[in-house]
Formats: sequence, structure tokens, C-alpha cells
Amino acid sequence: MRGEPFKRVAILGSGGMGTALAILFAGHAGSVGLWARDPELAEQMRQLRENPRHLPGLPVPSDLLISSHVEQILSGADLIVVAIPSCYLRSTLQSLAPLVPAGVPALSVIKGLEVNSLRWPSDVLSELLGPRPLSVLSGPSHAEEIARGLPASVVIAGPDVNLNARIQAALNHGRFRVYTNSDRPGVEMSGALKNIMGIAAGICDGLGFGDNAKAALLTRGLVEMTRFVVAQGGEAGTLLGLAGVGDLITTCYSPFGRNRAVGVRIGRGESLEQILATMTNVAEGVGTARAVHHVSTQKQIDMPICSSVYSILHEHKPPLAALSDLMLRPPKPESLA
Repeated sequence: MRGEPFKRVAILGSGGMGTALAILFAGHAGSVGLWARDPELAEQMRQLRENPRHLPGLPVPSDLLISSHVEQILSGADLIVVAIPSCYLRSTLQSLAPLVPAGVPALSVIKGLEVNSLRWPSDVLSELLGPRPLSVLSGPSHAEEIARGLPASVVIAGPDVNLNARIQAALNHGRFRVYTNSDRPGVEMSGALKNIMGIAAGICDGLGFGDNAKAALLTRGLVEMTRFVVAQGGEAGTLLGLAGVGDLITTCYSPFGRNRAVGVRIGRGESLEQILATMTNVAEGVGTARAVHHVSTQKQIDMPICSSVYSILHEHKPPLAALSDLMLRPPKPESLA
């Protein structure tokens, strides 16, 4: 059941993913508007017809409306796409909430977890914007490749089957293939957890550990992700799909991965403070590692890799000491759950 095409898509957030989705929606919706919080960036994008800060050199459609005035972007929207980093989500939506039309369906492309409240982006959206149909998009989807038109597949998840199908129909074309899934919690959690593993993979690369170590990391990392998702009400099978193992592979190997890049620099001896001070984009895994550590400790979910990443990032534990502690844990049978 595909439902009616969207007449107006409003995208909140002009980072790489927000811009890439604007490119995808253009031509398959009546009109598309992209909100940039920074007026200077909005003007640059209008003049250059590209996003020089996040996707330099990649053209955006000439008919894409770009504005720092959110009322202009939201006017008449029948789908609102939220592409705001989780660390800025609450503060941004609190200021925008009075302007967001009630009941309009929303799509979240946020891969993180709110650190202070330990709430998922869909929960924050529902809290601040009120009840509305809501789906999430996740999977291996680097914005740089999407904007270049390289082949990719993602998953749309949510309880509203009709909304999932409408978004699928709007995005599924050319070299972009979209699947649907009813397990919104599992898909949303997978998208956040893989960022922690991306940092861990980067640390391995920065230390020069090789393919064997990274393969073991991804395999055992997927087990930890599954434990967490199931304990929090998601489905184990979701981890074997695009939002789980698919996104995990991309995040841990791609040169575009900002979380992996953080890990590489840590493995080479830089401090987290130095790294974050030089980054334009947000590495969601840094905050998510703290939040997931708190949840896993409270819920007694066994997540030694995630705990090690937390210790390295937030307790200044030397990476080699963390590795030693992981490798010297008591031997046990292989558990896949």
C-alpha cells in the first residue's frame, strides 16, 4: 500500500544526510525545502547550489528551496524529515516546536541517543512535537555516496505501515533501494550502537592491529548490539539486516566514517578534546558511548567492547590497556546472544 505521493517535504537540518535526502526527495515529491540553521550556510548553498561545508563539490537541485527561515520550509509540508544530531535535537526542537504543524508525519534519520535523558530520538520527537505518525530511516548510508548517486540500500521502520510505504515509494528509485520494517526500536537502536563500534574499529586501525582484530571486533560487537537491542524491546533479527550488520560494516571500514575517524586519531595518540575541536561534523558515537554505558550498567547488559570504548573516551584509559583487559578476560564458550 503506497498511498499518496508527498506534496511537500520539509527537511530540518542541512548537514550531509539532510542535504543528501533533499537530493533524493527532489523530483519525487511535489517540492522539497531544506532548513539550514546558519543563515550564512543557507546563503552559500543558494548561491553555489551545493553544500560547501558538508558535501563540497556535489550539486543540489536548482529547484530545492533552501532557507534559514523554518516557517518558509515548513509551510504546507506533509512530511517532516528530521536530520539534526542527537546532541542538538532537544534544544533545536524546543525553539522550533511552536512552528511545526501538528499531526504531520515525520521521518527521523538521527543515529544517536540523548545523553542526559537516555532517550531515543523518536521519543524526543514525540515528546516535543506531539503525537504524529513517525518512522525512522537507517542502514549503510554515507551522505557523500548518496549525494553522488552511488548504489545504496536502507530500511524505513515504524508502526505505521502506510507511512513506511509512502516514504519507500518517494525514495526508492534509481540506485537507492528502500526496504521497510516494523521494528522501529531495533532499527533506531542499531543505528546508534554501530557508531560506538565504529570508534572501536578506528582505534584498532590507528593502532595498526590488522584484519583479524577488526573481524573479531565486528563479530563480537554485533553480539553486544544484539544483547542491548533485545533487552530494550527490539528484535534480534533486525541486527542481521541493513540497520545492523549492514551499517556496522560501512561504519567500521569506510573512510567517510566520522566515528571511525575519531577512533583512528585516538589510536594514534591524540586526545578526544583535540579531535573534537577540529571536527566540522558530529561524531554521534562519542556521546552515545556514554549513554549506552549508563544504560547497560543499569540494566546489567554485558557489553565489554562498549564499556572499553567508554573508558577510553571518557575516563582516559589508554587504548592498549583497554585491549589487554578485553583479551585477558576469562575464556568462555562463544555466545551469539
